[in-house]
Amino acid sequence: MRETRPTRVRFRERAELLDFLLEVAAITSETLNLEQLLGNVATVVRQVIPHELFAILLYSERRKGLRIRYARGHRKEVVHNLIIPLGEGITGAAAASGQPVMVGDVYADQRYLNALDAVRSELAVPMVLHGKLVGVIDLQSTTPEAFTPQDQALLQLIASRVGAAIENARLYRRVERQNRTQRTLALLGQEFSSILQLDALLDRIAKSVKKLINYDAFMVLLLDEQQRMLRSRFSLRYDERSQAASMSLDRGITGAAASEGRTILVGDISTDPRYVESHVGIRSEIAVPLIVQDRVIGVMDLESERVNYFTEEHARTLSLIAPQIAISIENARLYEELAQRERAIQKDLEAAQQLQAIIMPSEAPAIAGLDVGVVLRPARLVSGDLYDFFEYDDDHAMLAFGDSSGKGAAAALYGALFSGLLRSLAPRRRSPALLLKSLNDTLMERQVPARYVTLLVMLWQAAQRQFIIANAGSTTPMVCRGGEILHPRASGVPIGLLEHVDYEETVFDAEPGDLLILFSDGISDQVNEAGEEYGKRRFQAVLKDVCDLTAQQIANRVLEDCREFRGSVPVHDDQTLVVLRVA
Repeated sequence: MRETRPTRVRFRERAELLDFLLEVAAITSETLNLEQLLGNVATVVRQVIPHELFAILLYSERRKGLRIRYARGHRKEVVHNLIIPLGEGITGAAAASGQPVMVGDVYADQRYLNALDAVRSELAVPMVLHGKLVGVIDLQSTTPEAFTPQDQALLQLIASRVGAAIENARLYRRVERQNRTQRTLALLGQEFSSILQLDALLDRIAKSVKKLINYDAFMVLLLDEQQRMLRSRFSLRYDERSQAASMSLDRGITGAAASEGRTILVGDISTDPRYVESHVGIRSEIAVPLIVQDRVIGVMDLESERVNYFTEEHARTLSLIAPQIAISIENARLYEELAQRERAIQKDLEAAQQLQAIIMPSEAPAIAGLDVGVVLRPARLVSGDLYDFFEYDDDHAMLAFGDSSGKGAAAALYGALFSGLLRSLAPRRRSPALLLKSLNDTLMERQVPARYVTLLVMLWQAAQRQFIIANAGSTTPMVCRGGEILHPRASGVPIGLLEHVDYEETVFDAEPGDLLILFSDGISDQVNEAGEEYGKRRFQAVLKDVCDLTAQQIANRVLEDCREFRGSVPVHDDQTLVVLRVA
């Protein structure tokens, strides 16, 4: 700003005064930034009226007092903490009367509030707009009788023009804050709902609220309904994480907010018996309940080191965003609980996988007269498919191959139950049909609704080079003989569906070099990215190309071909393959 006048200007001509007033009007209208405006006013006043201490105090309707908004020469603690009620002090007297107050010797005036021991004289001029008090311009000097009636008149002229500019700047600031609040609120809902990790969400909430309402301490306490406690879940002091104690529902301002289900604003915590200290130096507090579907889930708490810092406008703003915060926190908590459950389930599934690996043979056994290959690819960690081998003597061995209904852990658990029954009954039943009947009768005694097992049982008689087959709803083996595909016929009711079921046996005479393939429908039903099924035709074509390999190599090649076929499509059902080559 231009320095156009020396200190203690005396306007000899009316034109000079008008020029000065035009300059005052220019500097007060050139900006709506309150800080810049008040700084410009301070500079103008210093050009024309000598002083050592300068302050512009603005009136707060809520606080019913004057608070220093801009100062030069005053101590910081005075600027930050001093609130002057109307009628108190020289500035309070000017504000209350609406008239200037000039004191030549402050020590002779009982109204004087000591801001600096060296001060001897003071001039306070109120700023009034349309009969409403805006604030006071206050000058202080270390010289007695420092101010003259001309100084008072000149400061009145400045104050009369500054009041309107200050009100416009405050109104602009208020509107800008409201617009920023509305923009922030519009973004917060989207932002909060996209964060499902609770700690990250609470950190984001703290930072977002700080943009709207400054605070010295911030807490989110979540309700423990069983213990009737508010447990501190997130706490900040000066933007650093801190520790805060939990609170019972019958204690503290936060407890009151949760119990009553309403926002509680306390301007001075020293006057409220409910206050329980969580951070040192706090003077005011606002606690907002977090409610989801009429159920309080916690409290958001803001604290300040200033008395009467939080306003009703702050309360309205927090009440607007509290429902979205509550829903986001509840979603994050549910996600966290679900993640914990999934980790526990995953751990259980891994244990089940290890158990299943023990129950089901991991390698093909050595059976007289047969070359055996086995592969298993579960759709999940555990498989509902099942197979097992039982050797009775050097000439006889039993193969069981089947599938438990359903998928995943439930199917695997039911399959494990069935495998236990199979292992207890198979050594005592050499007849495939009798074994299936015994399994069905036993399972029906402990029937599980909607659960059953499809099972193919084949007794291998090496001396006769013969298979005796009984089927309970499973697929029959595919036989590759001399480049042709054969399908032995055998059918029956799945185990665990009907009582008193009898099963039939079919005899299949094998020839040297015959290839028998047992496979689960997870292979033939597997789809690719185009939605096409792997199917038996492709299966058979692959078998013709690899029929000269060992049984295990054939099993591996078929499963690898199925993997190449599906591409990026995941395995939707367990894929199991048992290959038998007749020696």
